[in-house]
Amino acid sequence: MLLGCGILRKEVEYLIRKNGWSLDTDWLDSALHIDLEALAAALQSGIQRNRGREVVVLYGCCHPRMDDMLTDAQLIRTQGQNCVEILLGHETFMRELEAGTFFLLEDWALRWDEVIGKTFGGKPEVVKEIFALTSTSLLCLRTPCSGDYTQAANAAGEKVGLPVRWMDVGLEHLEAVLKQAMQQARTGTTR
Repeated sequence: MLLGCGILRKEVEYLIRKNGWSLDTDWLDSALHIDLEALAAALQSGIQRNRGREVVVLYGCCHPRMDDMLTDAQLIRTQGQNCVEILLGHETFMRELEAGTFFLLEDWALRWDEVIGKTFGGKPEVVKEIFALTSTSLLCLRTPCSGDYTQAANAAGEKVGLPVRWMDVGLEHLEAVLKQAMQQARTGTTR
């Protein structure tokens, strides 16, 4: 069983089919990241729904108590501080992060106002100011499973006043991280 953030749902479901993995999935809404209480409640609910099963949790350190919750439930989490690092790998992720990159995946681009706008109380001037202080560009990650979200990405870039860049990303790193976590779950080992 895989309990995970829906941000990489299409990519993971592709890998499940490609590899013939016998792996049920339980997806949580990627917008939960903007409300830590809701994220914790959804994770706890997912843990309860899947109690007694071998579960791999596809999340980074997206909640301050993430590892404590999973340790208490004796569950394995994928390695990486967030879904972007899990997808890109540590070196690429850190290089872009150090350059001031804000990473954008299709799901959040298509739901920009819901995810980002809600985070800052629907105040576009606050959103723009915060992004100007913290980021130098929006880097849109295009996987083999992505649809065309160019229009949504460009609209997000305009809203925050940042240039939009694109990076084509394979699924090799995500696949390796998932394989490692599934192996750890099977053997009962933790990091």
